[in-house]
Amino acid sequence: MNSNDLQSNATLKDVAAAAGVSLATVDRVINGRPGVSDKTTRKVNDAIERLNFHPLAAAAELARSRPCRFAVLLPRGDNRFMADIADNIRAQAAWFRARRIAVEIIETNVFDADTLAAELAALTGRFEGAAVVALDHPRIRAAIDDLVESGMAVVTLVSDVPSSRRAHYVGIDNIAAGRTAGSLIGRFLSGRSGRVGVVTGSAALRDHAERLFGFGQVIAEEHPGLSLLPPVEGRDDPQQNRALVARLLADAPDLVALYNTGEGAAGIGAALADAGAARRILCVGHELTPDSRRLLLDGTFAALVVQDPGHEARSMARVLRALVSGRPILPAQEQIRVEVILRDNLP
Repeated sequence: MNSNDLQSNATLKDVAAAAGVSLATVDRVINGRPGVSDKTTRKVNDAIERLNFHPLAAAAELARSRPCRFAVLLPRGDNRFMADIADNIRAQAAWFRARRIAVEIIETNVFDADTLAAELAALTGRFEGAAVVALDHPRIRAAIDDLVESGMAVVTLVSDVPSSRRAHYVGIDNIAAGRTAGSLIGRFLSGRSGRVGVVTGSAALRDHAERLFGFGQVIAEEHPGLSLLPPVEGRDDPQQNRALVARLLADAPDLVALYNTGEGAAGIGAALADAGAARRILCVGHELTPDSRRLLLDGTFAALVVQDPGHEARSMARVLRALVSGRPILPAQEQIRVEVILRDNLP
């Protein structure tokens, strides 16, 4: 009897392991669904042939297999907005369970390309989908592309890496958000002249870079009396921001406004209070957190340009589920919008 005629004991999981891809990818290849590259399809088919796997019972195996697994990579640290996204993901536990989805939140140093690339590489074969807050860096682009090549559905969250092979970006139009901040500062200053400081998390985070770009556009186009200082990078850390703003205040006596592209508002507020400059220097920032709420209420910040972390979390989950199951994404439902929050309309 030919060995190929023997019943194989190989399982769908064995094929996935042999091909170095996820269960969902094997299922897509077996059932002829789109979203798998030719190279990955060949790897799966080669594994099926080597293992003498008979896919007739694949559907039954998938039905009783463990839940679909998603990884969400978020920044490690005290970033309250990212913590709100994580809290909203945890709050959706019942929704995930009902759809047989297991979500693992992984906190890492997203500001360091080597660390983040290693975390992404470690996801291979362990998850069917991943969402990542990522640097727009060559190593990160390559790491995302490797995950996609392995058959994983990858989306970027909050900050995009558009030149990678990620399937979808879940987040706001950050250039528009930066332009909104620039318009607010220009209108609040009402023709005053002076210098404007910018505190950013990192120029390598695309959301921060795009906000700064949009902000600079509006200041240059519409407010010639305002001069932008070079941005300072505080990695969204309150203590670093406090030191950076203290130095800005000392070096630029004609400073009239500050724009914070990310987190760490508490440090900015502390530096202004230390210098007796709170409410004298106009401040606009992003995201509604306990710290930024307090600074809005006491007048240290004039306005916040915010996005809904709950919408981010829900959209991320729906998009990943759609990608893994081969269903269409509804663009209107997944579009994240910005809102301007003042003390007068504080929710």
